[in-house]
Amino acid sequence: MRIRSTIAAPVVCAAAALLLAAPQSQAVPARATPPRCAEKALTIRAKAVPGDPSVVRVGVTNRGSRACVVDRVPTVTFGGLDGAALPVPLPRTRGGTYPLRPGGTAHAAVRTIADPADPQARRADSVTVAASSSQWGATFTAARLGTGSRVRVWEPVTTWWQPTAAAADRALQVS
Repeated sequence: MRIRSTIAAPVVCAAAALLLAAPQSQAVPARATPPRCAEKALTIRAKAVPGDPSVVRVGVTNRGSRACVVDRVPTVTFGGLDGAALPVPLPRTRGGTYPLRPGGTAHAAVRTIADPADPQARRADSVTVAASSSQWGATFTAARLGTGSRVRVWEPVTTWWQPTAAAADRALQVS
C-alpha cells in the first residue's frame, strides 16, 4: 500500500511561492565571503623594533588580484621551541578571519619576552610567521630580524591583525 501526502506538497509549494514572490530587499542575501588567501599570493615580513629586540613587527600583503582572508591572528612560532605566541586580547570566539583586499597589508606586533633579564627565558635561532595556521609561513633568522644572534622568548604574545603598524603597536602597547 502506498501512502500519499496530501498536505505536505501544497505547504512546500506555498513556501516556495512566497520566497519567489518576496521583493529583493527582503530576500536572504547571498553571502560573498572571500576565499582563504593562497600562501603563494602572500608576502610576509618581520623586523624587530629598533632599540627593543623583544618586540617584532610583522606584516602580510596580498599580492593576488582578488580579495581574500587570513586567520584573525597570525601564527608565530619560535625556532625549535614548543607552542606559539598567544593572541592579545584573547578572542571571545575561536576562529575568525581578517580580509585583505588586493595589494592590502595587515600588521601585527609580537612581544617575545616581557623581561629580557628573566632567568627562565629561552633562546631561539628564528621566528616563523604564518598568516593562517594551515600555512607554512616565512622563517626569519634572529640576525635578519635584528634581535642579535638569538631571539629571547618567554610567554610570547601577538596582536590580532591590524590595519596599520601604529594600531598594532597600540594593541601591544609599544611606546
